[in-house]
Amino acid sequence: MPMTIKNIKLNNGVLMPEIGLGTWKADRTGVLEQTVKTAIDLGYRHIDCAKIYNNQREIGKALKETSVPRKELFITSKIFQNKHRPELVPGAVDEILDELQLEYLDLLLMHWPYALRPEQDSADFTAEEVEDVPIMDTWKAMEALVDSGKVRAIGVSNFNKTILEKMIPQCRIVPATNQVEVHPYNQERELVTYCQSKGIAITGYCPLGGGKINVMNDDFIKRIAEAHGCTPAQVSLSWLLARGIIVIPKSNHETRLKQNLRTVTLTSDELRMIGHIKTHERKVDPSRDIEKLKWVFHEDEAKCPVI
Repeated sequence: MPMTIKNIKLNNGVLMPEIGLGTWKADRTGVLEQTVKTAIDLGYRHIDCAKIYNNQREIGKALKETSVPRKELFITSKIFQNKHRPELVPGAVDEILDELQLEYLDLLLMHWPYALRPEQDSADFTAEEVEDVPIMDTWKAMEALVDSGKVRAIGVSNFNKTILEKMIPQCRIVPATNQVEVHPYNQERELVTYCQSKGIAITGYCPLGGGKINVMNDDFIKRIAEAHGCTPAQVSLSWLLARGIIVIPKSNHETRLKQNLRTVTLTSDELRMIGHIKTHERKVDPSRDIEKLKWVFHEDEAKCPVI
């Protein structure tokens, strides 16, 4: 029997499952298709995708073969930075829909707040390939896609508070979500509080850390997991959900897929103490490679882009 996942109501009334399946770096041929099928069978209805992940065709195959009605699924995808010029946005979404074999998206995100030249279709780029496209030009083209029915909701990803403060007053449609890296080692308290105060839901990517971000090996989180008879991953996900944050953990193991759906009720003291973890580490930061993009996550150290 598939598990039932709670929904969060977005600011336009659309319901979004609070737990989804992440697909970043899930590109082993054949494995992802089966993972998506297994996840849907277990009860997942929210699948998080992106053009730059280069795996949407495989996801599309799984979506095509599922017996779950399309209206019960929630599919997110993201426009890559080389499609920020407003005249390129409609075609970019058509490509996404073609790859996923869908007629519409439930949520379309602007993947990053900076643009790349149209010929740059790789995540491996130089500072010279970053170009100035006003965020609102891209956003207005996304708003038009809501009007056309190709997308049900629109949002942003990796946007900091400074950008949003300048952007929101100019929006006809306020972003429904902001997808950012959030986990116990990167808590984003100020950004989460700000977005939620504006009716913008937060989706947390890398909710378990991962790579060199050893959230799952944190001694305190492991002690909480032992006390609740669960995994450290379940503790991290439960802490995020208790903050009202949507989570999109990734796994291709059926056991872990099941575990990630089974959250636990943490005590108020446990929630508070996780919130006081001092370690601060971020998995994703483009400024490590390109100094010009330091403003993305370091608002006080650089200039905000053209809005």
